[in-house]
This record gives sequence, structure tokens and C-alpha cells, in this order.
Amino acid sequence: MNTAQVVAALRAAGCVFAEDEAALLLAAPGSLDALVARRVAGGPLEQVLGWAEFDGLRISVSPGVFVPRQRSALLVRLGARGLAAGAVAVDLCCGSGALAAALARRVPGVELYACDVDDRAVTCARGNLPGAQVFAGDLWAALPTGLRGRVDVALANAPYVPSDSIALMPPEARDHEPRISLDGGRDGLDVHRRIAMDADDWLAPGGRLLIEVAPAQVPGATVMFERAGLWPEVHTDDDLDATAVVATRP
Repeated sequence: MNTAQVVAALRAAGCVFAEDEAALLLAAPGSLDALVARRVAGGPLEQVLGWAEFDGLRISVSPGVFVPRQRSALLVRLGARGLAAGAVAVDLCCGSGALAAALARRVPGVELYACDVDDRAVTCARGNLPGAQVFAGDLWAALPTGLRGRVDVALANAPYVPSDSIALMPPEARDHEPRISLDGGRDGLDVHRRIAMDADDWLAPGGRLLIEVAPAQVPGATVMFERAGLWPEVHTDDDLDATAVVATRP
């Protein structure tokens, strides 16, 4: 296939940025026909290429692993504030490990841990986080018990799409990313509630837990953190179309 044929195939499949995607596919290793076929079939571009650009890094992304969204850079930026070398940082629901990798770039020398319940994500994250300890397991329970009361910052890009809204997502997410990384329950906050419930045991005094939410979920998230004994603050970034809630342990 030549460039024009690749662009035409991508356009026919509904790819809005066909020319840009074609350039990336043409430069990628492997069979061009196979790569284009995967993209035309709806596979996320990042999974087809095997990487995603995130907060100044190129993150490896395996098939079936959640693709990091640019809006999540807000969590990284907020998490890095006031953090210094030697601080303990945790990436819960780490997926590819993109948030942890970006945080480590911004704060060299941070003591880094990550975890995910999906084995494919854990394998992918270990490749992206050679200096971190990455665990398979469910949220806080996956971490070493010696971290209790020592975590200075925890990033949690947990699933927050309401169950009834999954069907409305773009096919490349709905059909090619694990539902467990998308589905946040009835109101989208089920996993966040579980994280918040135990946060006080794991955060150091003054430690922070950061989550990403949709704007409509801010009131529920704020109440959730207050009930857990944490102090919530809401942050937004219009350029990233991102909303984050930062909850601090007193």
C-alpha cells in the first residue's frame, strides 16, 4: 500500500486524522497491510502502533491494555507538586503504568509502586516502569503492608464510566479495551469509593490521593472523600478537558 491508499482506507473507516495516522503507520515496523487492517477494524491507534505519547514520554501499550488519555496528565502534574526525591508514590489501577512513568520523570528519585488487577496491564506496566515495583492485585491490597501510613501521593485513574454509558463510548474503547478498566458502576464511582474507604490507612499524614472524574461526578466524589476523613479539592484544566479531585489526609 502507498500513502494515498492508506489514507483512503483510514478515511473510509471513519478516522478523522487519516493523514496523521497514515504517517505513523507507514513509519511503524511490521506489515503495513496488517497494521492498517487492525486500525480499520477499530483497534486503538496506540495499540496498533504499540505505544502512546503521554506527558512527554513514549509509553508502550499492549493489545487489550487501557490506552492512557492525555487528560490524565493533570493527575501527574498535580501529584508532582511538592513531591521530592525519596517520597513514596503509588499508581493504583496503573494500566500501562503511564502515570507512574510520567511522575517519575517529573520527580526523579521518587520511591515508586504500581498495581493493577489485570495481568496484561501488570506485564505492560513492568516494561514501562523498570525502576518501580509493580504488583498484580486489587487496589491497596496489592501493595506491601510496609507501605501502610507511608504513601505521600497516590494516583488513581480508576474506571469512572457509568455502566449504562459504556455502550455510548467509541468502539475503539468499548470493543478493544478491557471493560474492567472502563466500568465504574452505576454512577461511575464504585472503585473510587473502595479506594477512598481505605486511603486513611495507607496515606502518610498530609499524604494525597488524586482521582480523575467527570465534572458531573464532582459532588459525589467530594462527599465520598469527606466521609472517608479526607480533605478534597477540585482542580480542572480546560485545555486537557480534565477534572481531578485531590484528597488530603489531615
